[in-house]
Amino acid sequence: MEKKGKIEVKVKGKTGGLPISPETFDIKEIIELMENVEDLLYPEKPKSRPIISYNIEEGSVKHIFTTSPEPVIAVSAILSQVKSENSIDFLGLRRARAIENIQKFSVKRNYEFQFQTSRTMHPELLITPESNFYRSENLWVDAEFYFYGTLKDAGGKNKANIHLDTESHGYLTIETGQDFLKKQEENLLYKEYGVRVSGKQNIETGEIDSHSLRLIEIIDYRPAYDKDYIDRLIRKASKSWKGIDIDNWLASLRGGYDE
Repeated sequence: MEKKGKIEVKVKGKTGGLPISPETFDIKEIIELMENVEDLLYPEKPKSRPIISYNIEEGSVKHIFTTSPEPVIAVSAILSQVKSENSIDFLGLRRARAIENIQKFSVKRNYEFQFQTSRTMHPELLITPESNFYRSENLWVDAEFYFYGTLKDAGGKNKANIHLDTESHGYLTIETGQDFLKKQEENLLYKEYGVRVSGKQNIETGEIDSHSLRLIEIIDYRPAYDKDYIDRLIRKASKSWKGIDIDNWLASLRGGYDE
């Protein structure tokens, strides 16, 4: 049988004045922790990944995740580096956000999270209400982006949004606001669109925070070749090129490259 790797997340704290236990750790908290541990293990969200099995034990509460050894080794190294640098700014977006989410979880519930893996079998990172594992704001700037794809879903009970299926960036959730959707007279679903959105981008890595996307406008996107449209653009542009020697202009751009 293939050898497995393990991540143990030990949680200490109180609920209702009593120490937490498997019987008092709410299912919503378990789901939240599961999602963040999955992002630590497999941040690229592959369509097919090894199984992650889960077990909960006493002491106060031990959450044990078992999967292939390679990602566990990677997470062990990451946890050690986070501890030594006391920062998550060097991490990719999903892993940084996972640790930041657990930090917020710790502050909200006054819990202590202790991480260790089968790689070392000793605590590798401690997250408490007093720790400060947040992404630096100055690394993330406001930016605008254009995405193209098929609009697969629209709506939402609390936050209205659209879901755009793209080839280059996967399945994107883009906040729209209810007023925008109310004004649409025709069905938007299952049609190809371009969208102009605002969001956050890392100035060092260029990575886009997909959770921050907000719609600016929808662009009627027609990817099919339109000969009449191209001909009109050529006629319009040809006026600007009147009297210009194209060969000399290209030679000046090349700067003697062909010599």
